[in-house]
Amino acid sequence: MSTTTAGILFVLSLAVGLAVVHVPLGDYMYRVYSSTKDFRIERVIYRLIGADPKAEQTWGAYARSVLAFSAVGILFLFVFQLVQGKLPLALTDPGTPMTPALAWNTAVSFVTNTNWQAYSGESTQGHLVQMAGLAVQNFVSAAVGMAVAVAFVRGLARRNTGDLGNFWVDLVRGSLRILLPLSVIGAIVLVSGGVIQNFALHDQVVTTLAGAQQTIPGGPVASQEVIKELGTNGGGFFNANSSHPFENPTTWTNWIENFLLLVIAFSLPRTFGRMVDSRKQGGAIVAVMALIATISISLTMFFQLQHHGTVPTAVGASMEGVEQRFGVADSAVFAASTTLTSTGAVNSFHDSYTSLGGLMTMFNMQLGEIAPGGVGSGLYGMLILAIITVFVAGLMVGRTPEYLGKKITPREIKLAATYFLITPLIVLTGTAVAMAMPEQRASMLNTGPHGLSEVLYAFSSAGNNNGSAFAGISVNTPWYNTALGLAMVFGRFLPIIFALALAGALARQGRTPESVGTLPTHRPQFVGMVTGVTLILVALTFLPMLALGPLAEGIH
Repeated sequence: MSTTTAGILFVLSLAVGLAVVHVPLGDYMYRVYSSTKDFRIERVIYRLIGADPKAEQTWGAYARSVLAFSAVGILFLFVFQLVQGKLPLALTDPGTPMTPALAWNTAVSFVTNTNWQAYSGESTQGHLVQMAGLAVQNFVSAAVGMAVAVAFVRGLARRNTGDLGNFWVDLVRGSLRILLPLSVIGAIVLVSGGVIQNFALHDQVVTTLAGAQQTIPGGPVASQEVIKELGTNGGGFFNANSSHPFENPTTWTNWIENFLLLVIAFSLPRTFGRMVDSRKQGGAIVAVMALIATISISLTMFFQLQHHGTVPTAVGASMEGVEQRFGVADSAVFAASTTLTSTGAVNSFHDSYTSLGGLMTMFNMQLGEIAPGGVGSGLYGMLILAIITVFVAGLMVGRTPEYLGKKITPREIKLAATYFLITPLIVLTGTAVAMAMPEQRASMLNTGPHGLSEVLYAFSSAGNNNGSAFAGISVNTPWYNTALGLAMVFGRFLPIIFALALAGALARQGRTPESVGTLPTHRPQFVGMVTGVTLILVALTFLPMLALGPLAEGIH
């Protein structure tokens, strides 16, 4: 079987698997967030944190809850990392010292669902921090994104109210009823495939065939690996991430991990359709996601199969940086999936990709990761782009635009436009500042267009809360730890604030009856319009910088 055929079968089997679970998982999540009953353990948690599960919140109160919860998480994880040497299961001789700047960067990274890692996991973080710090944030940061998405959908579904639900209820239910049970099942599957799960530190010494001594690291990997993919987190237990045989041993576990990082995000549009009482609307949104994902995955795989890597004259150079167990095609699919979502897990070196293959991984993040995006963040990002599309269509015909019976007035479009523009502003400003400083340019492994690509990728990854690295750039410096940490904070929470403000404005409206001038938002025409508007807006925003980086490298 050829590499191309194997890659196509890999994609088709993923599509079939996602289609099979789309309806049942989407309907289940709808029931979770719509239920009026609380489990006993949930009631205990509400009493412990002092939350009233029956109390509704306005968008402002919801946003303050998100920010307060996340701030506490950052502070706790920051301190936890700095004192881990005095705690059980700590590494006796860490390879990378845990400095305050690195602890800040890592704490922000995991709380914002970015999981950017400026260190080698197995030689820096002890098992207790990995389990009780990083893995816990993998759960709750994903649950925060899902909670915000559900609150946004309520803003579209509700009429004449300022309430968007209760953040604490949405957070607890998302964690306990969705992420936890799926993670238990997924961890069992991964362990059966060879992913390790133990408490061994760096004390497993073996003798190699050549007679040398090698230390084998261990740890509770499977339990962290599954939520890293399922919650679109991406931070690996090992520095090699999902190319490490202890995290991703076989070709079929590679398929499982690829499936996990897509499954919730692709099922949430079904939840959206149920909540607004129109399955067709949910179908339109998932169709846009699927169309963009198909284009991206196809182009990434095509560029990687051209055998023109970073050394164009070398035969088969696209195998550089690719794990032999997975091959070029499957690695390209994984790279597209992980950057189309906010996962950031990698099973190959993106820095070694062809210039145009590397461009696709950057462009996927610069789209805002909406195809299907991170768990929750992809859905509300796509819905805001749908609102912008409706506004553009309204300008064309001279009518006040409407979406799901809500008028898109100047207030709504200003909030939507600000949401869209804030992340490009963070990415482009951060890249420009880094390139303007000689000492920061010195962190680049390469010069010229490829060096620019390394810096642009880093800020695209941080600002869009992806977390994958182009590699080749030394980012464990005080400046990069601080700058990328700020990009992660602003890139996560400013869009959430604007999304919730928009949801609050929509919830306060009544219902506008449909008329002959109302744009149908469930037909193929609208799917094509949203896709076109999304691609054009992102191209206009990032094309100049991409032209100086990966495009210039490809033409050279």
